[in-house]
This record gives sequence, structure tokens and C-alpha cells, in this order.
Amino acid sequence: MNALAIGPQTRVTLHFALRLPSGEVLDSTFEGKPATFTLGDGNLPGGFEACLLGLEAGASETFEVPPERAFGQPNPNNVQRFPRANFGPELALEPGLVLSFADAAKSELPGVVTALEGDEVVVDFNHPLAGRTVTFEVAVITVEAVEE
Repeated sequence: MNALAIGPQTRVTLHFALRLPSGEVLDSTFEGKPATFTLGDGNLPGGFEACLLGLEAGASETFEVPPERAFGQPNPNNVQRFPRANFGPELALEPGLVLSFADAAKSELPGVVTALEGDEVVVDFNHPLAGRTVTFEVAVITVEAVEE
């Protein structure tokens, strides 16, 4: 019997690590519980899933994923300015502070305060890793068929 390769209609259990080119670890399951997901379920960006296609249980690989296949390029339209008065006076605003906003569909949307300019607060809604190349290391544990 041939080993099942990662592809459509597969559930994958693996360990992964996400690193910056500097070696800084952003996220990793290697010291804990492995991650399990079904290919195409939205838990991994498509560029990361594409790296996994064809791998089988027991495979260990490291991929360099460019921004276009990872978290995208920063979009200047995702940087917004808000009046300082929109934020409660008790909130200590400073660059780097992550705030939660509600988008038009009432979904939670994180934003990072990047600057305080006079009476305005500049908030960046781009993914924090937008524009960054990342290293994606994986060790595939199991690959199972998923019935539709």
C-alpha cells in the first residue's frame, strides 16, 4: 500500500515552526502538541499549504516563503487615521499597542498603533508579517484521507 501524500481531501497532523530570516521563532509546535488541519480549511495561508503538497508522513522539510505566498505585501490603504477623541482618555496609546476594532461585518480586526500625530492616532491593519519572507519548517506526522 502506498503512503498517502498531502493533497485535496487530506487531514494532516504535523509539527511546524515559523521563523524570520534572522532565525527568530515566531510560532512553533515542536515543543508541544502538533497541529492538525484539513487541507483547504483556511487554517493555513494557501502559500503554506502549497509547500506541503505531495509530502507524506515522516517527511521533514524547510521552505522559504516569500511575502506574496505568506502574509502579503503591506497595503497603504490598511493604514488609517483616527481622532484621538475616539479612544477613551484612560487608554495609554503608544506605538506598538495592539487594539481590537470591529469591521463592517462586526468581526474582530486587530490594528497596531504606529504613531501619535497631534490629535490623530495612526493605526496599521496590515498583518504584522506583511512584507516579510518567512521560513516554514515542517515535520509531517500523519496524512489521512477525509471523506466528503
